[in-house]
Amino acid sequence: MKLNGKTALVTGASRGIGRAVAKAYVSEGASVMICGRSELALRSAYHEISQYGEIEYIRADISDRCDVKRLADIIDGKWKRLNILVNNASILGVRAPILDYPEDVWEEVIRINLNAQFFITKSVLPLILKSQNGSIINVSSSVGRRGVAKWGAYSVSKFGLEGLTQVLADELRPFGVRVNSVNPGGTRTEMRAEAYPGEDPMTLLSPEDITPVFLYLVSDESIGVTGMEFNARDWITKI
Repeated sequence: MKLNGKTALVTGASRGIGRAVAKAYVSEGASVMICGRSELALRSAYHEISQYGEIEYIRADISDRCDVKRLADIIDGKWKRLNILVNNASILGVRAPILDYPEDVWEEVIRINLNAQFFITKSVLPLILKSQNGSIINVSSSVGRRGVAKWGAYSVSKFGLEGLTQVLADELRPFGVRVNSVNPGGTRTEMRAEAYPGEDPMTLLSPEDITPVFLYLVSDESIGVTGMEFNARDWITKI
C-alpha cells in the first residue's frame, strides 16, 4: 500500500470530497484524523471508513483558534508528527454580485475558507516538519484561478488560498515539504448542488472518482513536486 506508516489530517472530511479522500488514504494504509463541525456527520464517516483501517475523528471548527490548538495538541500527543495535511474545509457563501453581497457573509466565507486554512496549517506545521517528505494539499477551485461573476467571497478566498500555496511551497521547499493546490472541478457534492440547484448531479463525477490526484500528491511518487496547480479531472485515469 502506498501510504503505509503515514499520518494524515483531512479537514472538512465528514462528507463529500474530504470524506472520499480520507477513505482513499485509509485504504492505502495511512492513519487518518478527520475533523469537521458536525458530530453526527463525523460519526457517520468514521463508521463507514473504519472498516478499511485506522481513522479517528475530532469535532473542531478550524476557524476557532482554540479548537485548532486543541486539534494540533491531540495529533502531537498521538503521533508526534504529521505527514499529510489536506485543507479541504470550506463554505460557499452566496452567489451574488459584489454590489449586493452581504458583508457578514463575506467575512464568514473569508474566515472559514482562508483565515482558517492559515490557522490550521501554521498550527500543525511543526509536526509536518518532523516528518519526512511531508505534503500539504490545498483544495482550490476553478474560480480561484480565474474570477467569475457572482462567485464573490468564495472566489476571492480561493485566490487567497492559491497565494498561500505558493508562499508555503517556496518557504518549505528547503525542508522537503511539498505544497500544492487541487481544483476538484464539478463534483457531486452538497456544495455543488447549492451552487447549481438546477443541475443534474448524476452528470457529475463522484468525490471518489477524483481521489487519484490526492493520492499521488501524498505518495512518494510526487516527492519534489511543489508549488503546482493540479486539476483532479486530469488524473482520473492515471492511477
